Amino acid sequence: MNPRRPTALIADDEPLLRKALGRLLAAAWPELEIVAQARNGREAVEQFERLRPDICFLDVHMPGLSGVEAAQHIGRRAHLVFVTAYDQYALQAFEHGALDYLMKPVETARLADTVARLQERLRAVAPPLADTEALLEALAAQLQKKAAAPAPLRWIRASVGQSLRLIAVEDIAFLRSDEKYTLIAWQGEGGKPGEALIRTPLKELLTQLDPAQFAQVHRSVVVNLRAISHVVRGDNETADIHLRGRGEVLPVSRSYLHLFRQM
Repeated sequence: MNPRRPTALIADDEPLLRKALGRLLAAAWPELEIVAQARNGREAVEQFERLRPDICFLDVHMPGLSGVEAAQHIGRRAHLVFVTAYDQYALQAFEHGALDYLMKPVETARLADTVARLQERLRAVAPPLADTEALLEALAAQLQKKAAAPAPLRWIRASVGQSLRLIAVEDIAFLRSDEKYTLIAWQGEGGKPGEALIRTPLKELLTQLDPAQFAQVHRSVVVNLRAISHVVRGDNETADIHLRGRGEVLPVSRSYLHLFRQM
């Protein structure tokens, strides 16, 4: 008698991403049977209750019921893997907790590690991790807090010489903490670089910037991802960021190297 094949559900509101993950899983784990695909959290819960798959791959951000909220319904009845584009708050919770996650676009090496962990848990007939409930509550609270946050900052006022300048946030190349001030470096009209110091702390500015465009790469540096030319890996799990049209080289500390794991 052949052993029962492990089963899984994939939930993502993007059809192409669902299919892509299915193809990657078929290559990385041929024995795994994808028994259902869901377009949102509500469908994921319904499909789970009907089919009871062993594993659920859940996109964090889905319309209606989110992946985290769907996971709260599923609880410890399945092994959970979250699939997410970079989210500053959620990613920190994943890395300091016990839940597994995959970054978009999903990398084969990372997926192989996740598959190996899942296979080991299934072989050991181990129940899903015990602290899942508390961690999911923390994740849900963080995501709700972010959803209720005001719209991202669009302009920053700064004194340049004797004039007050309005700097479009999209033109900013990077921000760097400078004692009691924050240095704003931008590309102006015609690509001409500019700089100014403002009194607002970097930590306060970071909460107002769009996390899809700006990322903290060092305790004192935040960079506009669109301004990056290339990233060079260094020794001791660090890296250097080179910018388009500027000569500064920005450090990436070990804590933020995961942002550039495709290097």
